[in-house]
Formats: sequence, C-alpha cells, structure tokens
Amino acid sequence: MVHKKNGFLDWWKRDRRYLTMCKAVLLALLPLVCCMVYCASQGKTIGQVYLPGSEWNDELFYYKQVESIVKYGYPYGYFGFNESHALKLSFAAWSPVLVWPWILWGLVFGWNLMSPVFCNIFLMMLCCFLFVWLCKPTWKQMGILTLLFCLYTPFVRYMLSVMPEVICFSMLITFYALAVNYLNQERGYKLVLLFLMAGVMTLMRPYMLLFLLLPAYFWVKRSGWKGAAGSGLVLALVLGLYAGIKHFLGAEYFAPLFFTDWVEAFFEKGLFGGFRFTLGKLYRMGRDFAGHTLQGFRTGLASGAFFAGYLVMLCVLCVQSLRDWFRWRREHSKRLGNRLVIEVHLAFSFVAMLFALLLMYKLTEGSKHLLTFLAAGIFVVAQMETVAFKKAVLVGVTFAYFYTYKAVDPYDYQVPFVEAGRKKQVEAWQEALGGAIALTPEEKPGYGNVVIWAFSDSRGQKAESINTSWQLLYGLPEGMGISCCMPEYLLQNFQELQSRYLFTLSGGELDRMCEEAGHEELWRDGDAVLYRRY
Repeated sequence: MVHKKNGFLDWWKRDRRYLTMCKAVLLALLPLVCCMVYCASQGKTIGQVYLPGSEWNDELFYYKQVESIVKYGYPYGYFGFNESHALKLSFAAWSPVLVWPWILWGLVFGWNLMSPVFCNIFLMMLCCFLFVWLCKPTWKQMGILTLLFCLYTPFVRYMLSVMPEVICFSMLITFYALAVNYLNQERGYKLVLLFLMAGVMTLMRPYMLLFLLLPAYFWVKRSGWKGAAGSGLVLALVLGLYAGIKHFLGAEYFAPLFFTDWVEAFFEKGLFGGFRFTLGKLYRMGRDFAGHTLQGFRTGLASGAFFAGYLVMLCVLCVQSLRDWFRWRREHSKRLGNRLVIEVHLAFSFVAMLFALLLMYKLTEGSKHLLTFLAAGIFVVAQMETVAFKKAVLVGVTFAYFYTYKAVDPYDYQVPFVEAGRKKQVEAWQEALGGAIALTPEEKPGYGNVVIWAFSDSRGQKAESINTSWQLLYGLPEGMGISCCMPEYLLQNFQELQSRYLFTLSGGELDRMCEEAGHEELWRDGDAVLYRRY
C-alpha cells in the first residue's frame, strides 16, 4: 500500500501536475463564467434562457427528436419536410449521431427545456479542462486563450441554444488537444482514440472527414504501409457507415443539403469541361463570398462576419505554418515539428473547407459550419509562440469588431430569454395538446403520430404571407413527429395529405380549408390553430 501511495505521489508531482490541475480547473470555469456574465449583462440569469423564445426553427426539431429518443428510443412519428420521412425509423434530414451527447445527458439527468443548455455548458467546460490537461499551456498561453474565448461570442450564443454546434466545438478542440498530447508522447491507445473521435465527428457531419486524415498520417508515419492500409480501411468503414445512416435514417430535405453538380460535370462534360465548370463555379461563388464578407464588414451581416473571421484565422495559420516550417528546417526541433504538424493540418482543413463551402453549400446556410473550425483555431493560435502578441491581437480585434461591435442582429446573436406572454402561451398549448393528442403505439413510426407544421400561410385581404408561430409546437407530447411543410405543397396536395394533425396560421387560407373540409379543431388561439384530420 505504501509503495502504491508513493507511486501516486510521484506521478502527481512529476511535471508539476498539481499546477496543471489548477490551470485546468480555472479554464474549465471559463465557459460557465462567460455565460453568466452575458446573461447578467442582459439583466437575466442562465435559468431564464427560454428556448421557445428563439427564432432558430432548427432547434425545435433537435429538441423534440432528442426528447422522443430519450423517452421511447426513437420518435413514434416521422420528422420530415413536405411529409418526407426516413426509410427506417423517424429521424429528420440530419444524422442522429449529431446529438448523441444530448441523448446521454437526457438518459442520465432527464430532458427538459434547460437540459441542452446545461449539457452544452458542461461539454465546453470538459473540453477546456481536457485541453489544459493534455496540452499543458503556459500562463501566457492561458491568458491569450481566455481573451480570445471571451471575444468569440458564438461560444456563448450556441451554448445557450439547442443547436449542435457546441457538440462539434468541444469534440474538435478535444481532438486537437489529444493530437498534441500524442505527438509529445506517442501511445497506441491515443491513436485509437483519435481515429474514434474523428470517425464519430465524420458521422455527425461529413466534412469532418478532414480530421480523419491527421490520425491516418500518424499511423502511416508509425507503421508505414501497414498504417496506410489500416487507415484506408478505417476511412472506407466510416464513409460506408455515413452513407448507410444518410440513406436509411435521413429524411429528404426541401432542397439538397449539399451540391455535387461540379462532380457530375466531369462525367457529363469530360475532364476539361469539368474543370471549366468547376473553375466557373468557384469564380461565381467566390464573388458572392466576397460580397457577403464586405457586407459583414459594413453592416454586420452574420454570414459575412463568419467569413471574415474565417479568412483572418486562415491567414494566421498559413503564415505561422510557413514561418515554423522554415525555422524547423534550420533547427530540426521535435517540439517545433510537433507544433508544425498541428498548424499545417488545421490550415489545410481551413482551405479544404473553404473550397467545400464554395462548391457544395449555400453560403448563408453553410456559414455556420465554419464556426467549428474557428473554435478549434482559437485554441491552436493560443499555443503559438509569440513575443509581441501580434497574431492574438489580430484575431482578437477581428472577433471584437465582428462578433461584438457589429453583432447587432437579434436573430443571429440575441439569446432568447423568458417572456411572460410567450411562456404562458406555450404552457397553454402544452396543457391543451396533452389531452387532445394521443400517440398510437401501433403506428411506430407512422403518419398517425405526425403534426404538419405549415411553415407559413396567407391571411387578410392583401393575402400577406405570415410565418406560423412554430415555437408553440414545443408543447407537443413526447414522441410526436413534426413534418415542416411549405404552403405550396399543402395547398396542392390538401386532399392527399397523410399526417393526422395539421398546425397552421389562425385565420389563414389553410385554416379555412380545414374548416370547410370538416376537420376537427383541437385548439386555437390568436396565432395558430391545430386540426385533427382523421
């Protein structure tokens, strides 16, 4: 017993681990402190964050799907768009792997409106703790990281939401921390963990495949052709799993989630025609990208602000990578070489994601995917050697300008807090629907457990289009599915709709059609109405 105790004390004192633990705990408190300070600046507390007050409608889908998974294992009603549904089970267009930390949290602690917020904060706290424990930054690096973390306000905005960005933030930051730790002390189990983390991230979002290349490089360097063959098998397995998840568990979206026309051009127009089409698309999208960025600088347009921050971070990574490469060629320092590997890989990932954005995504919707790269870049930049803090100052000034000074649009930046009117309305719907809607377990999944959410409808003499108050659907019973449908689809296919329930604008055209068709009205207020169609 004495020997084991002394062995633990020796391990604890080695490399001053007690000091590392102190740093790790301090940095772990940073996400919580940032959230508390932000809420206090609005005269609120974290407990007053109210998700049904948000204007981000993706959050409704994430929240209700996780709620159903925690309760029943999967939703009993389809989640889809214009009544689409997955081939198997009942998930929406996005991979259910994306929300696995929330599912675990809900299974352990239960699931309510504050659960994703508390889980997000915990994930960022855990990520910060692990980063310090694995990378052992100096006090100066800790100070730089703290400053940049505070200035990067998307951290707080997404922690206080039901968007899965924080899950991606925390996983990618921890991934790079583990990669740094592996380079400092190579161990086989760390390489396995890197492959596992990168594989899960790829199943969450396909562009995360970029990060599988780093452990693949480590394995090839470690084992030569065996590592290359093993890495190829891992890549094939992960891609196969993603394709299976997408094919069987993903509902068809309104429009393609990403575009492959530039790939098809090589088959339809030949090699040179494909290159011409691809270069032309890069030019057109690049011009639009520049326009968004300029608008971000002038007016604070969120997509442009994200693009601007991304470009600055990319420049910092590329310049530092070149400087460290020239220095490494002179000195052949292992420590410098390890840092160079991380910087080069992240810079390469930034460049590759930029091309993917221009070729495969809509700029406005795709811009939020860049936030994960920026979050990881902050932690890598904080570890760069610096004397005059030039890189940190450049990044910090960029963040302060775009994400604080220009962050004025409430849709993109304002955290939703509880309002008495909205809370009373949601609770009224929750109480009413709890008695009016009953799951039919024999249909699991099935359209009998689906509520159509009419995205908008026209009302009044001018036939003005008005978005439906979808936030009221937070009051739906657990297990119900939601199909977000455009009014054009509903009007054209009104007699052939399959879902049992229809939620639409009170006093709108669809409301009138449901009334004329004799559908049963279950609940109504001044904003919305819910019908049972059969």
